[in-house]
Amino acid sequence: MKRNALLALVVAGLLAAGSSRAAPLITEEEAKLPPPKGAVAVDQRGIMRGPKIEFVSPGAPANSPLRLVLKFQSYGGAKIDPESVKVIFLRTPNVDLTPRVKPFVQPDGINMQDAELPPGEYTMRVDIKDSDGRPGTTVFTLKVAPK
Repeated sequence: MKRNALLALVVAGLLAAGSSRAAPLITEEEAKLPPPKGAVAVDQRGIMRGPKIEFVSPGAPANSPLRLVLKFQSYGGAKIDPESVKVIFLRTPNVDLTPRVKPFVQPDGINMQDAELPPGEYTMRVDIKDSDGRPGTTVFTLKVAPK
């Protein structure tokens, strides 16, 4: 009986260790989709009281898997609504990456330790809302170096 319990603990530990490996952010097939036609518009006119999204890392072309870090900042006592976070890979058609990123979303940002992407440049858009319903958006480009 004790042996079975020990075996169950070992299996659970191996499963937990296996889940810490690199998580696919963009697949090879998605990377091959054509880029969007025309410019990518982000409405940033006027004084914005909505939340701010800061792209932190990777700063330079990085090798995959890479650490994807974004920081959220809210204003006027509002809080970031983690459930409102949407991450879109801008392609034709756009690819919703939100389900892949959701486990790494915190109220203060996104911290995905081992994001796996094929080599290339990937333009992404992140949308959030604060507790007052104000939106925030940013667009950034991830550059992944060939292996």
